[in-house]
Amino acid sequence: MQLLSLISGYSTGFSNGACLLSATKGNGKKGAENPVPEKQYFKSLVPPLMAALVALSPICNTPVSYGQTIDIQRGAALFRRACIGCHDAGGNIIQPGATLFAKDLQRNGVEGEEEIYRVTYYGKGRMPGFGENCTPRGQCTFGARLLDDEIKLLAKFVKLQADQGWPNIESSED
Repeated sequence: MQLLSLISGYSTGFSNGACLLSATKGNGKKGAENPVPEKQYFKSLVPPLMAALVALSPICNTPVSYGQTIDIQRGAALFRRACIGCHDAGGNIIQPGATLFAKDLQRNGVEGEEEIYRVTYYGKGRMPGFGENCTPRGQCTFGARLLDDEIKLLAKFVKLQADQGWPNIESSED
């Protein structure tokens, strides 16, 4: 309401594209009428104010540190390199009931980063393990292995994407 009282104390005029504020309160001139009625002026402010409120809200826009952004990008790059062949966009082309969506992860007993790490390292079912010391040999990938830190980043990335429903991610070059 303070904003409304502040707005009612001023009128706006536009001259050569610039916004000029001039006090009209107490101005007895009849020619100093506000060309835009105060209610319409206030209504025109509502959309930009609501947009600013939503954009600046800590609920909608959680702060992400530069380090977290780098980790997410590295996790995405690892995912593209090692996982996307079977799990494009969080799906699973080999076993449809074993997607990387939250509901399937939970149903299969893989709910946190630790479980995602374990499955990625040692494998599970048809998914091969990618850990350096993965055993038994038949359960592990025949391709390149991942370092422990890489699997941790990958698990963090997969958990984040699963929690967000696997939104479309811009592909950034490595």
